[in-house]
Order: sequence, then C-alpha cells, then structure tokens
Amino acid sequence: MMAHRLFRIVAMVWVGSLLALGYIAAPVLFSMLDPSVAGSVGAQLFRIEAIIGVACGIALLLMANRLIRGGFDDYKRTRWVIAAMLVCVLIGYFALAPFMNAILVAARASGVELANSPDASRFGMLHGISTAFYVVESVLGLMLFWRLPGRFSTHAVVPKGKSASVAAKRARG
Repeated sequence: MMAHRLFRIVAMVWVGSLLALGYIAAPVLFSMLDPSVAGSVGAQLFRIEAIIGVACGIALLLMANRLIRGGFDDYKRTRWVIAAMLVCVLIGYFALAPFMNAILVAARASGVELANSPDASRFGMLHGISTAFYVVESVLGLMLFWRLPGRFSTHAVVPKGKSASVAAKRARG
C-alpha cells in the first residue's frame, strides 16, 4: 500500500508542477513582465521543471518495475506512459534548450534583441518544437493519472516461478 501511495505522490509532483508552470506561471510571466525578463525567468523555471521531470520519471520507472515484480501487473501499462514523458522532457528541454540558449547568447553578444536578430526565426522554430514536446508531455501526464490503478489491490498476482507466500510478502512490504 505504501508503495502505491508513494508512486502517486511522485506522479502528482511531476504532473502538477508541469501543468502549473506551463499553463499558469509562464503565461502570467509573459503577461506581466517585459518579454526578455519573462523569457529569462521562464527559462530558469523550465530548467527546474526539467530536472524535476527527469528525477520523478526515473523514480516512477523504478517504482513501477518494483511493483510489477511484486505482482502488481496494473503498473505495466503506466511504464510506457512514464517512458514517453521522460523522452519528451529529455528532447524538449535537454536537446533543444542548449540550441535556443546559444541563439539567445549570440543575439545578446551582437547587441541585438532576439526578435531583431537574424536567427529569430530559428529560435522560434526551436521554441515551437520544444512547446510541442511540452504539450505532449502534459497530455501524457494526464493519461498517466487516468491509467493508474483505481483501487489498491490487496492481493498481487503471483509472478511466474514464485510461491503465493512470496507474493503475499511483497504485497505487504
């Protein structure tokens, strides 16, 4: 039971922070601050969110595997959703953000606002791709909660080659 609850808490932290940042905090930043300031603050927040996403994603995959080995087969269907979310954060932030940052640094070094730089359209394209990965990750996060086992089963399916007493001990622990 404790493992199920811990799984839900970690998933809640990841998906909750993902949704709060992307759909509440970022729009408020850009509606209240100068675009360059909002972009700088937003970039730092999204960096923190990416780290949270990787940490939670790895933790959830490890917990799901442990639960499955303990006989809770309902977590098999959540592993693929978690893995896809993890791929989204790895590509959307860690693969694309360095290129976006390089374009921003080059524009600042030349003394030009990003909007007026020759690479503005490339930055926009990368930002759009990154946003698409963020939206897909968000939808997958909602799907993760939809697919979580509804009620905690008091008994586990006995894994192949294991006795019922071993499965019962795993379910209690």
